[in-house]
Amino acid sequence: TSELVDEAVPWIGQERAQEAARFGLAMEQSDYNLFVLGEVGSGRSTLLLQLMQGIASTRAVPADLCYLHNFDVPERPRALRMPPGQGRELRERMAALCQTLQREIPQRLSGEGYKAESERIQAAYKASEAKAYEALDAFAEARHFSLYRESGHLVFTLVDADGKSLTEGEARTLPKERRQEMERDEQALRAEIDRFLEVIRPLERTMMDALVALRRQLAKPLLEREMQEIRVGLKKQIKDTFKLGAYLDQVQHDVLGHLELFTTLEDEELESARREALQALLQRYTVNLVVDNAARTGAPVIVEQNPVVRALFGGIDYQAEEDVMVTDFTRIRAGSLLKAHGGFLMLHLRDLLADELVWEKLRRFLRSGRVQIEEPGSAVMPMASVAMVPEAVDAEVKLVLIGSVEQYYELQEADPEFARRFRVKVDFAESFAATDETRRGTAILVAHTCRSLGLPQFSAAAVAAVIEESHRAVDDQ
Repeated sequence: TSELVDEAVPWIGQERAQEAARFGLAMEQSDYNLFVLGEVGSGRSTLLLQLMQGIASTRAVPADLCYLHNFDVPERPRALRMPPGQGRELRERMAALCQTLQREIPQRLSGEGYKAESERIQAAYKASEAKAYEALDAFAEARHFSLYRESGHLVFTLVDADGKSLTEGEARTLPKERRQEMERDEQALRAEIDRFLEVIRPLERTMMDALVALRRQLAKPLLEREMQEIRVGLKKQIKDTFKLGAYLDQVQHDVLGHLELFTTLEDEELESARREALQALLQRYTVNLVVDNAARTGAPVIVEQNPVVRALFGGIDYQAEEDVMVTDFTRIRAGSLLKAHGGFLMLHLRDLLADELVWEKLRRFLRSGRVQIEEPGSAVMPMASVAMVPEAVDAEVKLVLIGSVEQYYELQEADPEFARRFRVKVDFAESFAATDETRRGTAILVAHTCRSLGLPQFSAAAVAAVIEESHRAVDDQ
């Protein structure tokens, strides 16, 4: 059999099953999933996997899948499909953008042009504010009050003819008429202070708006240049082109709205808080590439040996911080259904029936064709600070379900709706007629088995002995 190890393993005596499998795998319409019937050891899993890999190698590589920050509703991250390889490129370009912003924006906001213009804006505000304050101070002085600033507040005290502050006790010793006059003057001064603040606050807002506009004017050309480079680098036409463009516009708008975070502060405590806020801001611009098909050469073929909810449908990682479970869009993980998009996924019925929740979610997927990644479970949710609900994603997957004949008919009777989703039955025969072709196929199978198990190859007589034993196994005389 050493002469046969390079030949493909044949479907020995399973021509009808092979024809059905090829038909089912080639059908692109929905609900043409495969239910493979056969006994353990019949080669049902091995042969189907071999066929799936052969067909998948001729198909196009499916799209990458990314999750992005949702600027409108952060707890509902957006899904984005990209041509294979461009998901990784988008992730790298957005990481490079964050590095560029941290390097170039502070340089632009510390340049001589910015300093001169910002000082001019602040000087204009201070001149207007000083003029209004001078009038207020004269108003207070005319009524024998001393006005001064303290911790950002306006404070006034009553003074005598010599300009010395009067204590509360000294004020009470004054004649009644004088005290009444003082109260009237105090009320008038308080009203004047309110009018002063009404004048100053709009001026202060105007100054702040002018400084914000100045920062935006300096940073906007940088952002427009970087965003254009990203768009040009991802020039392939994709289904989600509009969604990607809208996302990049929101990133630009978000950066322009937080330019103050890029300016270093002198106070150590404030500077530490600024750096933390800046890192949280830049975290929004990362790309969570949950399915990366950059290195793939054909459609995916996945065999899910542990079809629990997280492995099959994906999940969300949580981290405990101060007794609260927190997460964000970067902790979303894809399961086998999303990874197999555009290709094939093999499952064993016995594994699915062991978990009622998996079974119900799979039925829901077959009905809708969409995968909704959900929270890890109710045990975590009471401690979670935010409920993360990622955008549901379409998954075009051909399912290949492996089971026994008994399981197939039990499923047909117990859940006919589910069974209708598997319109192709691949029935492996328990026995077949012996021919020269099946005998040669058996020899090829022996050759591959010996190689995979590291055994010596068989002689022709040894293969004949195996074939003779197989006749006895099916009571053939």
